[in-house]
Amino acid sequence: MRLDHQSPIWHPFTQHGLGDRIPLIARGEGARLYDAQGNSWIDAISSWWVTTHGHAHPRIMAAIRDQTERLDQLIFAGWTHAPAETLAAELIRITPDPLTRVFFSDSGSTSVEVALKMALGYWFHIGEPRSRILVLEHSYHGDTIGTMSVGERGVYNRAWQPLLFDVGTIPFPREGMEQATLDALEAACAGRETGSAPAAFIVEPLILGAGGMLIYPAWVLAEMRAICARHGVLFIADEVMTGWGRTGTRFACDSAGVIPDIVCLSKGLTGGAMPLAVTLCIEPIYQAHYSTDRARTFYHSSSYTANPIACAAANANLEIWRDEPVQQRIDTLADAQAAHLAMLSHDPRIANPRRLGTIAALDIVVSDGGYLSNLNPRLIAFYRDRGVLLRPLGNSVYLMPPYCIAPDELAAVWAAIAASLDAVEDMQEAAGFG
Repeated sequence: MRLDHQSPIWHPFTQHGLGDRIPLIARGEGARLYDAQGNSWIDAISSWWVTTHGHAHPRIMAAIRDQTERLDQLIFAGWTHAPAETLAAELIRITPDPLTRVFFSDSGSTSVEVALKMALGYWFHIGEPRSRILVLEHSYHGDTIGTMSVGERGVYNRAWQPLLFDVGTIPFPREGMEQATLDALEAACAGRETGSAPAAFIVEPLILGAGGMLIYPAWVLAEMRAICARHGVLFIADEVMTGWGRTGTRFACDSAGVIPDIVCLSKGLTGGAMPLAVTLCIEPIYQAHYSTDRARTFYHSSSYTANPIACAAANANLEIWRDEPVQQRIDTLADAQAAHLAMLSHDPRIANPRRLGTIAALDIVVSDGGYLSNLNPRLIAFYRDRGVLLRPLGNSVYLMPPYCIAPDELAAVWAAIAASLDAVEDMQEAAGFG
């Protein structure tokens, strides 16, 4: 199939007025995407951070095919099925003991919405109506109304500002300023300014994704968790992006010894093959809703909650983690990323080279940096024309490839980045600045 006409599709995070070419992908295999003519692109961002083991992984595809012949969909309100039960049991097994309950949804945004509603429902039902949510500066948690409310405010959500609720913002723990962050969180959890304690604090553990791949140390995460515990503030870990090995351990909280009250998982949950999400919580949150009184029911669902086919894909993903050397692949990729980044780290045309686990990032030095940098669409096109799928955040270029990426493929991605540095001046002139 070729796009020989104007497509009616309205793509996400895409300004169609710029007239950029949109490739039509026919298939994926491993770390590569292919069009019908055989052209290929190295998927260096795991197709928006979801693909962990590679595209069309045989074990996951087989599980999906098998499940399609058994049960495709089932209402999950008052009914259940084996793939969901198996998945929930395994998730409880591999996460810390205090996390005892699993609530299914269908995307990272909805898993965070569920977490926020769980937290507020908990305080409401125990008779202590806390309602304020604390967030970390520059964070991103999704594009629904609740998740936009707890994320950074800016050009990408200003049109909907009237719909967003107020939150308390804790400054990001920049290097050398970590104590200021902890002091601010302590004051907010104690209610020194508002006169009352907040309901919850939500964080992306160790690294802020869409906020620019901003990294902070594990000891800060542990201290933030301890502060919340001292004040009885529920701690929500949004591991939608950070989970499933991206930061070097299965979950980012693991490396800090942190056990959240609520954790959100999606993206790599199915190896990236199917949309699925879960929100895990501690027992007291579940018990606050448990009653013979139907008014205390947790009123949240979506039509495709715990879709059997998606759950089958997730179970296959967990089997891969059990049976294959996934951690070894993660460690190998992390080391390779570190080596490639080191070779560019002293180039004066880049700033803030950084890495966490399998994620590497750098900022290209330009006069108009930031999310709306005029350099951004030219960088995307530059990489695309060289067979690489990269989608910089403004002038921040990051790599988050699937763990199966071959050494020569990774080298090709870094070569494209190096080449883009040589072309930046021309890009700037084309964009009308320089």
